[in-house]
Amino acid sequence: MKNSLLRLVLVLFTLSFYAQSEKVAIVKDGKGIRLEVDGKPFIVNGINWDYVPIGYNVLDAKFWEKPDDIIKAGLDEEMALWQNMGVNAIRTYIGMPPKWITYIYENFGIYTMINHQFGAYGLTLDGVWYPKTKYGTEKVRKHLIEASVKMANLYKNTPGLLLFMLGNENNYHLTWEGAETDEGIVINDQDKAKRAEARAMYKLFNDAALAMKAVDKNHPIGICNGDLLYLDIVAQECKDLDIYGTNMYRGVSFYDAFDKVKKEFNKPILFTEFGSDAYNARDNKEDQLMQAYYMVNNWKEIYANSYGLGKAENSIGGFTFQSSDGWFKAGFDERKNADIHDTKASWPSNGYSRDQAKPGDKNMNEEWFGIAAKGPTDIRGLYTLYPRAAYYALKEVHKFNPFKSNATEFENHFKNINLMDAVLRARGDKASVGGTEKISLTNLRAEFTTFNTGGSLIKTPNVADGTGQTYPNKLGFDHMQSYYIGVQGKPTNNMKAEVNFNILGNVAGNPIDDIFYENVGRPIQVDTPDGVVTLTDNNRLRVYNAEFEWNAKGFDMRGFYRTGHYHWGYEGDFFGLYPEANYGPNLDIYNGEILGMEVDGKGVLSGLKAAFGPQLWWGANPAVLLKYQRKIAGLDFSAVYHKDLVSGNGIDENGNRILDPAQTRTGVIPFLPTERATIAFEKKGTHFGFQLGAIWAGRPLNGRTFQVATGTSGNYIVYNDRINSKDNWGVKLK
Repeated sequence: MKNSLLRLVLVLFTLSFYAQSEKVAIVKDGKGIRLEVDGKPFIVNGINWDYVPIGYNVLDAKFWEKPDDIIKAGLDEEMALWQNMGVNAIRTYIGMPPKWITYIYENFGIYTMINHQFGAYGLTLDGVWYPKTKYGTEKVRKHLIEASVKMANLYKNTPGLLLFMLGNENNYHLTWEGAETDEGIVINDQDKAKRAEARAMYKLFNDAALAMKAVDKNHPIGICNGDLLYLDIVAQECKDLDIYGTNMYRGVSFYDAFDKVKKEFNKPILFTEFGSDAYNARDNKEDQLMQAYYMVNNWKEIYANSYGLGKAENSIGGFTFQSSDGWFKAGFDERKNADIHDTKASWPSNGYSRDQAKPGDKNMNEEWFGIAAKGPTDIRGLYTLYPRAAYYALKEVHKFNPFKSNATEFENHFKNINLMDAVLRARGDKASVGGTEKISLTNLRAEFTTFNTGGSLIKTPNVADGTGQTYPNKLGFDHMQSYYIGVQGKPTNNMKAEVNFNILGNVAGNPIDDIFYENVGRPIQVDTPDGVVTLTDNNRLRVYNAEFEWNAKGFDMRGFYRTGHYHWGYEGDFFGLYPEANYGPNLDIYNGEILGMEVDGKGVLSGLKAAFGPQLWWGANPAVLLKYQRKIAGLDFSAVYHKDLVSGNGIDENGNRILDPAQTRTGVIPFLPTERATIAFEKKGTHFGFQLGAIWAGRPLNGRTFQVATGTSGNYIVYNDRINSKDNWGVKLK
C-alpha cells in the first residue's frame, strides 16, 4: 500500500513538473549573450507563423475560433513540417489560446513567442477607432499597459511559452498609416516632432515591460522595432527591456546591425522578421533560388554573431519571415483581392539586387515571402503547404548548433549547403503550386429567384397577354434563372485577364419593381415590314464584367469593364477630377456601364499616371486624364489634366451648344464636354499640414449663356451673361 502511494505521489509530482512553464532567461558572460531555457542554452530557430487560407485575411480567417478537431488537424500538418525543418519557435500574435501553445510544444517541441501589436496599426479607445496611436496621452498609456499586463497574466504559466514581444515596427507607424507597407513616405529620424513622439512611445514600452515583470518574472520581454530607427532613444528609454527585436530587410547582409546594438544598447538582438520574397520582380517570375540565397546568408550572419563564436556575440536567433505566402496583403487596407496572388512589387530595397534592373526599382513582393507555397482551401478551411527551396536550405542551416561548434566548424557547415540541391528538391515537391495553369475557371454561380404578385384593388391580369409589354404581367408566381461563368487567362506571370459571362434562362415578368439586371432579357416589340414582331430571346448571353492587368518593365496597365476603380484623391488629385467608380449593386440594378484603362509609369516614367476610355465612370464622356506626381523642395507636387473627347462641342453666336447631325437625329446627347487642368502642393506635418491648389476649367464652355436670378419672391431680377476666360480659374486651400 505504501509503495502504491509513493508511486502516486511520484506521478503527480512529475505531472506537476511538466505542467509548469519553464524559466527563460538572458545570460551574459565573457563569451557574449545567450538565451537559456531552464538553464540550457537556446538559439531561436524561429519562423513567423499564421494560418490564413487563400481568400481570407488575418482578421476574418479566425483559425482559433474553429472547432478543436479542425485546429488540431491544421496544427498537426503544419507543425510537423516546421519540426522537420528544425524550427524550435514560432512567432504569432495574441489571440492564440494558451492550450494550443502547450499542444504545439508537447507534440512538436516548438515554443511560441507571443506578440502584442501595442497600437502599431491604430487603436480602439472607448469604442472609437484611432488610425494613429498617440503614445504620450494618459488614456493610451493606461490602455496599453493594462493590455500588456492582461497578456502576461493570460500566458505566464503556459508550458511552451518562450518570451513576450511588444509591438511591430511601431516606429515606422509614427509616420505610416494602415497595415500595408508604405514606400511613399520618407522616414526622417532627425525630425524633432517625430523624435518626441518616439520618446513617448519607447518610454511606454518600458513602463509596460515593468508592469509585466511584476506579473511574470520567468519570461523575457522585448520590443519589435523597425530596423535600427531611433536606437539611441531606445537605449535611453528602454533600460528595463530584455531583448532588442527588429524587423530588418537589408538584403544579403545585416551589415553593422549587431555591432551597433551591442555598442548603443548592449542587449541581445533578435531578428523578429527578415528574409526574402520568392518572386523576381525584374524577370516577372517565381525565383526560389534567389529566396534561398538571401535566407541562408541572413542566417549565416545570425549564427556568426551568436554566443561564443567571436564576432558581436549578441545574437540570440531569429524568426524567418514567413511560413507561407500571404495572399491577402496587397489589398488588405481595402479588404479586397485576398484570392489573388499579387505579383506587383510594392516597395524597393536595393539590398536585394538580384531582382532589380537598377537601384531604386520596386522589388519587394509582399505576398510571396512564404518559404512554402499555399495550396487551395478544402471544405474544412484547411490547406496543404508546398515547401520551396528555402525550406530545404534552412533545414540544413538549422542543423548547426552554435553552442557546440567553433568558428571553423561554422564555416564548413555553411560551405556545404548546396542551394541548387534545395531547388531541385522543391521542384519534386510541387512547390510552384498552380504555377503552370494558363486558363482557369474562377466563377461558377447560379441564381434562382421566385416572385409572387398578388393583392386587391389592382388591375394586374390573372394571365399574361403574351406581348411582354406590361409589368407586372400577371398575378401569381414566376421565376428567374441567371447563371454566371468566369474564366481567367494567365499567359505569363506578369499578365492576366478575367471575363465573367451572364447567361439568362427564364426572366420573370411579374415583379412589381421592373428595374433589375436581367430585365434586358424581357420580350420587346419591333416594327417590321410584316407588322409588329415580339422578340423573346434577347441578351441571353452577355459579358457581365471583365478586367485585365499587365505589369511590364516600363509600366503597369489595368483595363476594366464594369469592375470599377478607385479615385486619385490620395494621389494628388486635390480637385477630384478622377472620381471613384465602385457602385456596388446599383450598376446591376440600372444596367450601368464603365469601361476604360489605367496606366502607371515606372522607371523614368515613375510618377506619371494615365486613364482613358469611353466611360471611365458611370455616365462619363469619352475622356483622357493624365496625372504627374513628384517631390519638389520637400513638398508633394501633383498636376492633373482632363479632357473629354466629344464631338459637337462648339458654341454658336447666341451662346447655345452646337450638336453634330448624329446627336440631333438620335437624341443621344452626351453631357457637356469639359477640359480641366490642376496643380497642387501638399505638406504633411505632425500637428499641421496644408494643401494648396489651382484649377483651370478649360475652354469648351466659353461663350455659353447662363442666367443668374437675384431678389425675393415676386421681385426677381434675372441677369443673362456668358462664360468667358476669366471664369476658368480657381484656387483652393485646405
